[in-house]
Amino acid sequence: MSDTPLQTSGTVLVLCDPHGLLTREIPLDREPIMLLVTAVIALPATGDTLPPTDCEQIARLLAGHARVVADDVRALCAQLPRRSPLRSLTETVLGEARRRLSVDPRPTLASAQNRARVVRILYERLDQLQAAGYGLPPS
Repeated sequence: MSDTPLQTSGTVLVLCDPHGLLTREIPLDREPIMLLVTAVIALPATGDTLPPTDCEQIARLLAGHARVVADDVRALCAQLPRRSPLRSLTETVLGEARRRLSVDPRPTLASAQNRARVVRILYERLDQLQAAGYGLPPS
């Protein structure tokens, strides 16, 4: 089941879209997600920095966003030559993202940070593929 983020007039909703029908039509808003990623990763792992419910909601939001970005990366990966080192690395990144996202988010900062790192690495991979001439130019 896929949790897909949707931003409407300042409110972020998480949609259940197991077949990816809505995600093809909803453009991602990368900048606010990357600001959230940076902020979450920068938080100290010890102490009560965020309430558990906030951590879980952030983790769910980032997991949904990561799934959508992973779909874009997967589509570009399919365009790469079979023996390309870029393809091998991309498949490794996608496998690791799939493994991390297969576990339900928990109400912990570590869970939110884990998903933030997944989003960050997927965007890095997407940018590298686009810079190599696959897909659209990076936004």
